[in-house]
Amino acid sequence: MTRSFTLIAGAVFAAGLAACAATTPQQALTDKPAPLNPPPTKLTGYLAPGALDGAALLGPPPAPGSLRGQADRAHYEETRALQGTPRWSQAIADNDLWGGGALKQYSCKLGVSIDERQTPSTLRVLHRIELDVRTIGTPPKNLYNRPRPLIGDDKPVCIPREDWMKTNASYPSGHSMTGWAWALILAELAPAKADAMLSIGKSVGDSRAICGVHYISDIEAGRTLAAAMVAKLHGDPQFQRDMAKARGEMARAKAAPASCS
Repeated sequence: MTRSFTLIAGAVFAAGLAACAATTPQQALTDKPAPLNPPPTKLTGYLAPGALDGAALLGPPPAPGSLRGQADRAHYEETRALQGTPRWSQAIADNDLWGGGALKQYSCKLGVSIDERQTPSTLRVLHRIELDVRTIGTPPKNLYNRPRPLIGDDKPVCIPREDWMKTNASYPSGHSMTGWAWALILAELAPAKADAMLSIGKSVGDSRAICGVHYISDIEAGRTLAAAMVAKLHGDPQFQRDMAKARGEMARAKAAPASCS
C-alpha cells in the first residue's frame, strides 16, 4: 500500500468519523456533490478478468418497451420530484463512496473507524473489492451499453451532467455493486451489526436511482453481481487471509464515541 494512500485514507476516514460525532446525519449532508475518485493506490483486486462472467449471469437489461423497462422509466420520472428533499441530499452524499458517503456511514454504524490506523486490513479488503467491482462489472456494462436514464432530457439530477455520462453505460450500477459488496463483507466481519450494514448497502444503491443516474434494474443487477462476486472471493486464498486479519481488527477495535443517531 502506498504512503499516499495511507495518508489520504487516514485523514479521510478519521475526519469522516469525527463529523458523525459533530453533526446529525442531516447536518452532515450537503448539496455539493463529492468527487467520485477513490484514494490512489497500487493495490490490485483479488479477481482476474474473466473470473466471473457477469454478462452471462445478469443477461441483458429490460427492453425499453417491456413492462420492466417502462417501470424503470416511470421510477426515474417520479423521483425527479425529490429534488431538494433530505433523500435527495443523501443521494448526493452517497455519490462519494469513499469520503462523505458509504464508508463514513459504515464507520458510524459500526462504531469503529474504517481507516489505516485502526483497521488497515479491513480497509485493504474494501479497497481491493472496489477494484474487483471494476474488473467484474465493466464487461457487462460495455456489452449491453445501456444509456443512462438522464440522457436525452434536462430534468434535475443530483450531480452535474457531464460528457462521461453519455459513454459510461448504466447497467449494472458500479456504485450499487460496491455498496452491496462492502455491506456483505462488513456484515460478515461484524455480525451483530449486519442489519445496519445491509441497510446502508441498500441505501447506497437506491441513491443512484434517486440521483437519476441509474435505473432501478441497474441497481438490482449491481446487487446480484456483487453477491456473486463476494461468493467467488471466498474461494480466494489471499482474500481469506485478509479477512482473517480484518476479523482480528474488528475484535480488537475500540468502540468509537461517534454516533449517527
